[in-house]
Amino acid sequence: MPTTLTLPDLQGRLTPYTLRDAEPIRASAPTAPFNRIAYSAAHVVADPLAAIDPFLESRIDWDATIAYRQRLWSLGLGVAEAMDTAQRGMGLDWPTSLELIRRSLDAAKDVPGALVASGCGTDHLAPEDARSVDDVIRAYETQMEAIESLGGKLIVMASRALARVATGPADYERVYDRILSQARQPVVLHWLGSMFDPALAGYWGTDDLDAAMDTALGIIAAHPDKVDGIKISLLDKDKEIAMRRRLPPGVRMYTGDDFNYAELIAGDNEGALPNHRQSDALLGIFDAIAPAASAALQALSAGDTDRFHAILAPTVPLSRHIFRAPTRYYKTGVVFMAWLGGHQSHFTMVGGQQSARSLPHFAELFRLADAAGLLERPDLAVHRMKLLLAQHGVE
Repeated sequence: MPTTLTLPDLQGRLTPYTLRDAEPIRASAPTAPFNRIAYSAAHVVADPLAAIDPFLESRIDWDATIAYRQRLWSLGLGVAEAMDTAQRGMGLDWPTSLELIRRSLDAAKDVPGALVASGCGTDHLAPEDARSVDDVIRAYETQMEAIESLGGKLIVMASRALARVATGPADYERVYDRILSQARQPVVLHWLGSMFDPALAGYWGTDDLDAAMDTALGIIAAHPDKVDGIKISLLDKDKEIAMRRRLPPGVRMYTGDDFNYAELIAGDNEGALPNHRQSDALLGIFDAIAPAASAALQALSAGDTDRFHAILAPTVPLSRHIFRAPTRYYKTGVVFMAWLGGHQSHFTMVGGQQSARSLPHFAELFRLADAAGLLERPDLAVHRMKLLLAQHGVE
């Protein structure tokens, strides 16, 4: 018999909700590589027993954190490590990020074909301490050297310090020319919109997105052999498609659009070059919908586009809810999904970020996860949802 529980709606009213009577999505390990590169930006599991001040310090449960990455690899997904999904810049500092990268790269050695790319930024340099573009360059070089010495592939993250000190596009060109010129292997550039991080407003030297795109494309065109691709997280599919169709041959567009990922990955078969016609993926939402993402990508690789869309379509409302404004708090929804699914034993986050969303938000996420077939262990998910409800006074 289907389970019913009482949940608050988005207006705070308590209403009964009955779970659907259907099996959740089960994804088997893929038997061949996908026809898209697909990275999941992965979350970290906090240590709930650490006697620390959670708003000031971070402590990671390394075993649970690496186990989650092993799960992603088992589903054929790559891991984008130490990115904003891992609360980089929102509780996860640079020394802990580097340890995370080291452990992830070490674990990947035991997984044939495992993909790992690691976030390289300037977050050990407080934006207010940056005095010049040279300070930013040195900060990037510090992290580049540390990650590359471990054998890591770089994702060059957007820099809050650069956004603060740059006076125009020329400063961005100077920084990225220096960084790309010395990269040991092709990197992924990361353009993170201000909806994800308000401190990055005006990135590439302007608030005009079309002009910003021109600057970013100019930097890529000057170093096409050093750029594997660019991830843009603007939640604007038209901007992504427009930029995709202007990329040099072989440079990938990694969609970071957690609102429109399905159609962007499927592509439109338009454009002068193969890389102009579809996007690859580097997505935070793939952490939360990993079984569906894997099953859909297996279908797409087999040429079954209808099944690809059928699997992913129900996940889009869930993703839009997780990434609703203030978008920077989306990590809370990602970790909540991991807790519901039994991939960690608690709902505690680095920086105390489990408090960043409301009980009605979590209740709606529970409903959407059920509708999308993403409650992997429904009985456990119901039990844990009831625990959260009781914690908020709903018995």
